[in-house]
Amino acid sequence: MVRAIQKTLYLILACFIGLFIASSFFIRAKYNYFVYGDTPVLEKQQLGLFILGIVVVLALSVILYKICLKLNQYSWKIVIPAILLCSFAIQIVIIFLFPRLPTDDSQTVLSLALDMLYRNDYSSFDTTGYLHMFPFNFSIVVYLKTLLQLFLDNYLVIKIFNILFTLLTSLMIYLLYKELKGKSEDHDYGILVFAATYIPSLFMSNLIYNDVIATAFLTSALYFAVKFIKRKSLKDIVFAAIFLAVGNYFRSIGVIFLIAVVVSLLFNMRAIGVKKALSALFITALLFNVPGWAQNAVLQATNVVDEPINENSAPVYMWLNMGINLETFGFWDNWQSYTIYQQDANYNKEESTQLFKEEISHKLSEASLSDVVKMYYKKIVWTWTEGTYQMERYGLGNDGSSSNGGRMGFVMDRYSYTNAATDLFKGDSSYRSGLLWLLYVLNFLMYVFILVRLIGGIRAKRFEETSLILVVLGFIGFYLLWEIKSRYIYPVYPLLIVLSYMGFNDVYDYMLKRYFPR
Repeated sequence: MVRAIQKTLYLILACFIGLFIASSFFIRAKYNYFVYGDTPVLEKQQLGLFILGIVVVLALSVILYKICLKLNQYSWKIVIPAILLCSFAIQIVIIFLFPRLPTDDSQTVLSLALDMLYRNDYSSFDTTGYLHMFPFNFSIVVYLKTLLQLFLDNYLVIKIFNILFTLLTSLMIYLLYKELKGKSEDHDYGILVFAATYIPSLFMSNLIYNDVIATAFLTSALYFAVKFIKRKSLKDIVFAAIFLAVGNYFRSIGVIFLIAVVVSLLFNMRAIGVKKALSALFITALLFNVPGWAQNAVLQATNVVDEPINENSAPVYMWLNMGINLETFGFWDNWQSYTIYQQDANYNKEESTQLFKEEISHKLSEASLSDVVKMYYKKIVWTWTEGTYQMERYGLGNDGSSSNGGRMGFVMDRYSYTNAATDLFKGDSSYRSGLLWLLYVLNFLMYVFILVRLIGGIRAKRFEETSLILVVLGFIGFYLLWEIKSRYIYPVYPLLIVLSYMGFNDVYDYMLKRYFPR
């Protein structure tokens, strides 16, 4: 029964991956803030350029893989620190070459952290305040406040900590891969090199927000959960539960990882042992909401708030309403949903919930079935094939000029200073568009190798990666309904790297044995 369910999960993900691959030959998903503003774009694929990009990236991947194989002769005590140190150096260079200033929510949470630190100002929890509407962002405010209190009041400090969390994610990608693969004579340094030099993650250290830190904790949680299932040591599930709770505290999509961990424990209950599996489930469930409960208790005890902070926050229906939009297929709806909550419902959660339900019902009744299907198709294809996690805006940044104007009629992106690198990537330069093409093609090839791995797993009846499959499927299902940004799926990039590297390794070994047996 369990095997049949696991096979079904593999088949479902294979169908989605197949959809992404097939669609990419006809449609190019793009996000370029300078050209289009803050909006998703789907345009006709430039097939010749696309195929050329595939050939170039594939050739470079094979060369890099063969170079990494030569590292197998060296001890992990030398190679792993060296790779992580190189990644650290690259990211330091990036944050100095592209000194992006915080904008949008990034600027807001930083400003709130400074207000709380220097003026003990918690008025943002008052009605009409930012944290009244979005209390889930208090976690990143507390984190920033703590960093600024302990260290220099400087963007550089926050970005360096981002780099450290990115390095933790890279290490966990490597350890997760090794745990899934099992005993091997090879050190498999290639996946660590891939993770440590993955371009979106290198640039996203520039983003002062919760994405990088949440990704590090959630990836760590999944690694320890997989380790527990294989080795059955309760200390591993304790670590998994702690990392999961903290990761969810920073980004509430941790519940998707929680579901994946719980289901994986249930799938492996017989192998783990019923008593130990139930203990693991209890520990995971017990610790999951502790950070949120503790936060509420402290805020109410110190009279910052007089009711739970989620009492009148923006309801989940606001983001579900944003997620139904024929024009932007679930992207930002230009303040329409905010207006319903802020003005029509006067910041009242219960009242706005009813209004959002009515709005959702109205949208679905007005649209034809064909329109709704097209919207969801565009939504899922753009989200998963854009391929850069909107790094162009949130990591690379721009100099403040714009041909379109973005969301608010002007570009809020700025550098603290400009240099030769910012000039090369200015606006829609060939360097910027070339980098976006590279990441788009790389993302496509990752899906190709993931599909290879999934099909190989189904044929060999090998389902060790089920926990990863569950998380990816969870994100696909969730963001099919929710408001979308390709940045929102950033926490699954480590899992995509693991699965795609496994698929690449399978193809490489097959080709080597078939055509180069000597």
